[in-house]
Amino acid sequence: MSPLIIEAALNGATPKSRNPNVPVTPGEISNAALAAFDGGAAIVHTHIERMDLTGEAAVTRYMEGFAPILAARPEAILWGTVATGADVEARFGHYRELARAGVRMGAFDPGSVNLGTHGEDGLPGSSFVYATSYRDIAWLAALHDEERLAPAIAIYEPGWLRTVMAYHQAGRLPRGAFVKLYFGGRYNFLDGKRSAVTFGLPPTQRALDAYLELLEGAGLPWAVAAIGDDVVETGLAELAIARGGHVRVGLEDFGGERQPDNLELIGEVVALARAAGRPVATIAEATQILDLPR
Repeated sequence: MSPLIIEAALNGATPKSRNPNVPVTPGEISNAALAAFDGGAAIVHTHIERMDLTGEAAVTRYMEGFAPILAARPEAILWGTVATGADVEARFGHYRELARAGVRMGAFDPGSVNLGTHGEDGLPGSSFVYATSYRDIAWLAALHDEERLAPAIAIYEPGWLRTVMAYHQAGRLPRGAFVKLYFGGRYNFLDGKRSAVTFGLPPTQRALDAYLELLEGAGLPWAVAAIGDDVVETGLAELAIARGGHVRVGLEDFGGERQPDNLELIGEVVALARAAGRPVATIAEATQILDLPR
């Protein structure tokens, strides 16, 4: 079995008011990322404070945090998130310059989903539609190919994975693809509160089986992530380790009553891997397993 790739999602939309351990400023992100690599992560994903920053402004802010990481670890596998904007260029165009600055992965979101919270009546309340059309997906595939960016593929809903499989079967999926199966947990990741308003499949063995059926025979590297939950506590991390998959963990995704830091969450996955007798991948090993284009 290949070494276990751990991806650390360090911050996301998690505010310090929910967990004071979340890194937000560029300096905090640099320090947290380097500590995550030292702690066993092979990939680090971060956000910047404002998703409305697009283009050069977004690149500048990302590189304030990323440049010190790349100076210390030129081989680091980093990727940032999407921006808000009126079109696909505004939302994803900053990946072009990030790639040219040494960033090796980019977001590849193959579908659309409702994201929101619950109202006082327990029903879905305030929300927004995170939309990526088939035309936008084709644009993203071309961008990743042109800039030799490995696609970090988020799977919020089963239909997203079917789109990925269509690209894979047509030989059009960009090189270095890493499929992340996002399971909707017990806590709403937008506000951190216990909630039945979520997305996708629940963090269970049967749900994982359903996704693995769709992936059967593809040979694509995959990981599990519990969004709004604890990927270790749910049992998903242990299942993935046993089945040859990989694990995404971090304060972006975490939902629960405690306030861990990123190193604690990474350490829990490392401990599971050691108990199972599976080595944890280095950055170099992850580069080889994913067949990164750069």
